[in-house]
Amino acid sequence: MMRPVTLLTIVAMLYVPSVTAKNIESVKPDLVTPTATGHAPAPGKRVRQTNENYAGTEVYHLLYLPTDWVKGEKYPVIVEYAGNKWKTSPGTVEGSNLGYGISGGKGVIWISMPFVDEDDLSNATKWWGNVDATVEYCKKTVKRICAEYGGDSSNIFIAGFSRGAIACNYIGLHDDEIASLWRGFICHSHYDGVKKWDYVGSDRASAATRLKRLGNRPQFISHERSVDSTRKYLNRAFPSGNFTFQAISFPDHTDSWVLRNIPERKMIRNWFNEVLKEKGQTECNAVNRAPYTNCRL
Repeated sequence: MMRPVTLLTIVAMLYVPSVTAKNIESVKPDLVTPTATGHAPAPGKRVRQTNENYAGTEVYHLLYLPTDWVKGEKYPVIVEYAGNKWKTSPGTVEGSNLGYGISGGKGVIWISMPFVDEDDLSNATKWWGNVDATVEYCKKTVKRICAEYGGDSSNIFIAGFSRGAIACNYIGLHDDEIASLWRGFICHSHYDGVKKWDYVGSDRASAATRLKRLGNRPQFISHERSVDSTRKYLNRAFPSGNFTFQAISFPDHTDSWVLRNIPERKMIRNWFNEVLKEKGQTECNAVNRAPYTNCRL
C-alpha cells in the first residue's frame, strides 16, 4: 500500500547513489528499445500511427503492444513524452525509452506521444509546439487506443524525460479533462515549476495551478545525481503530495538507464507494480468521489 497522503511521501531508498559513479554507458544494456516501423500493430512491435485529423501530415505517435498482448484483454498504459532535442536526446517520439524499460516489453501498452507543431504540421522537437493541440492529441489518442487495443482506462500512467518530465504536469495537468486520465506519473530529470524556462506558463504560480489537479495520485520523481531541488520545491508547493523520490547514480542526462539492470530500475518497476496493486481505483463511488483522487469516473 502507498503511504498516507496527509504528509509528503518521501520514500527512503536502500540504495545510495555513489558520487563517483561512471557514465551510464559503462553498464551494458540488457534491453534494446524496439525500432519503430510503419507496419500494422502487433504484439512486440512498435509502430507509427497518425490520427485521422492529422492524416497526410508529419504529426504522429508510436504504439507498442506488449509481447503478451491478446485481443479482448485489458492492459495498463504508459503514455510517454520525450525530451527536447539536445546532445544525446533526439527530441523525437522514437527517442523515448521509459515505457519500454519499465515494462520490459510485457504486460503494458506503451504510447510515445508527440508535441504537436500546428504551423509545420509535424512533431515538435523542442518544447510544446501548440499546447492546446498537444493536449487534444493526447486525449483523443488515449481514448482511441483504449477502445481499439484494450488499454485499461483506470490504469493509465504519464511518463517523461527532461522536457517530457515537465510535460507530466505541464501537459498532463493542463486542464481538468486531461488531468483525470492518469493513475500515476513518472517524471525523470526536471519537474514543472522548479525552474523558469523560456515559454509561457513556466513560472511557479502557473505550475501551482496545475499541481492542484494532482490530488493524492502518486508520482515517481527521479533525477541524475540528486533530486534535492525538486524535493525542496514540492515541500513548499505541495506538502500533501504522494511523491517518491529517487536519485540516479549516474551523471548522464538520459532516460537510457531503464534499459540496464541497475538498482534504480528495480525501484521504479517496484513502484509501478505497487501502484497497480492498490485497491480502490475501480471500487469508488463515482458520484461522491473527490476531484483527482485515485478513483475514476
